[in-house]
Amino acid sequence: MSSHVITPGPYRATKLWNEVTRLFRAGMPLRKHRQNFRHYSSCFTASAAVDWLHQLLRSNSNFGPDVTRQQTVQLLKKFLKNHVIEDVKGRWGTEDLEDNNTLYRFPSTSPLKPIPCPAPASSSIKKRSSFRDKEGFFKFRSLKKNEKESLENVDPALQAQQDGEKQPLEEQERQRRELTVEDEQDIWRDITLTHLQRILGVASFYEVLDPHCVNPQNIIHNMTKVNKHGVVTLDDKNNDLPHWVLSAMKSLANWPKYDTAQPSYPGFERDVFKTVSDYFYSLPQPLLTYELYELFINVLGVLQPQCERVAIEALQLCTLLLPPSSRRKLQLLMRMMSRISQNVDMPRLHPAIGTRTLMVHTFSGCVLGSAEECDLDELLATRLVSFLMDHQQSILSVPEYLLSAISDHIQYLRTVQVPIDSVSNTDGGDPVCAPVPIYAFCHQISCAEFEEQKLASSQKAMEELLEILLTDQNISEKDRHKKLKQFQKQYPDIYRRRFPSSDKETNTDNKPKIKPPLLNFKKTKAFSIRT
Repeated sequence: MSSHVITPGPYRATKLWNEVTRLFRAGMPLRKHRQNFRHYSSCFTASAAVDWLHQLLRSNSNFGPDVTRQQTVQLLKKFLKNHVIEDVKGRWGTEDLEDNNTLYRFPSTSPLKPIPCPAPASSSIKKRSSFRDKEGFFKFRSLKKNEKESLENVDPALQAQQDGEKQPLEEQERQRRELTVEDEQDIWRDITLTHLQRILGVASFYEVLDPHCVNPQNIIHNMTKVNKHGVVTLDDKNNDLPHWVLSAMKSLANWPKYDTAQPSYPGFERDVFKTVSDYFYSLPQPLLTYELYELFINVLGVLQPQCERVAIEALQLCTLLLPPSSRRKLQLLMRMMSRISQNVDMPRLHPAIGTRTLMVHTFSGCVLGSAEECDLDELLATRLVSFLMDHQQSILSVPEYLLSAISDHIQYLRTVQVPIDSVSNTDGGDPVCAPVPIYAFCHQISCAEFEEQKLASSQKAMEELLEILLTDQNISEKDRHKKLKQFQKQYPDIYRRRFPSSDKETNTDNKPKIKPPLLNFKKTKAFSIRT
């Protein structure tokens, strides 16, 4: 049965529901059944529906192989409640479906949910102006064609200096002002969302998220206030995990080497695990927050096997928008889940479910959820949490490229000091200086040119390494000789270009040596009786 990936966009959960419904109605085998001395045509048993739908969900890229049979039963119950299916007597509206031989059929009415049309933005609502909304953000000012090409791969500071020399004296003497804290916060938010919008491929963020509802202070805190392990540190310790929860999580993550004084009665680890799960389910909202639910649901649109790197980068940016306390809890929880699932010494925490599956299905509900009940919440949360746990180290780390881009951009604006009147403020407030682009456009090269440049760069780096080995005064002669021998063995071509004479010596040394003849022993005269 053919299916397609639901791309990012508004109402993605509703679209996924309609997609699963369509595939189920089109592919579920129907046949005649007999029950209570009566024949029913074009129907199916609940167990057969569970088998077929379970296989569909596991093979569908929107949900993945972590879907369990019990989750499939729960989805069929929701199908019965929403009149996607009905029993052979026409009854529906409840969730009393069980994994048995009860007969069900498809109703004649359409079970698809209507997709709401997004309401047009009201012009009466005044939005807060930001760097991204002002003219000139991420754009070059009016330039001639030949001047545009000259900006490619040019150091921004050098370019600014050249532009300043060309400006008239009266232009340079205009009134200027420094960036405010609010300006810098807008830059943090706008650059982060620009990267995220490019990854998701959405035309507008208003389809999945209101950019002005994003708190830039969360982004700044999550990227700058981290410990040596990359975990967010909190200014207010009251928002941190309670000590007893942290102790329980450490006990499970380092089992059985955490504390020798801990109780050792049978089932102790199960009690600790239940304590941790009860705490996270007692939180007022999921760790990914209700406000960002639609955003994370849309990230699942790029979570495909061939786009794994893109999905990691998208989730890396999305988790930066979380409140620092939620991000810290998410980091510690994912680390604990990952360690437990990989710990071969951990006793089974459930008699019938594997440890990894138990981790995903236990904590998926406290990680992702919507404020209003959604029919696919459990399946979507399972898909996302499974990917988060497998790639938690990359997803929940600080993206250095983004931190560098934002820091360089802010430093550049501080240096340039653009005139106040160069850009008019849209909301009539205090004017701000025009942002200067941080991106330059490069000429595209072919794959062959890329491979050639990559090889040349690698060889140049190894040549520099060889020179360091030769000139470094801190290396002893014994170590230097040993390292040079290793370098010669691993990179003979580079070594031969640096020491062409050594090649001749090597060739001379490699000449085959003529083995000396064996010693000729003089034959002794055989002993004879006659003599």
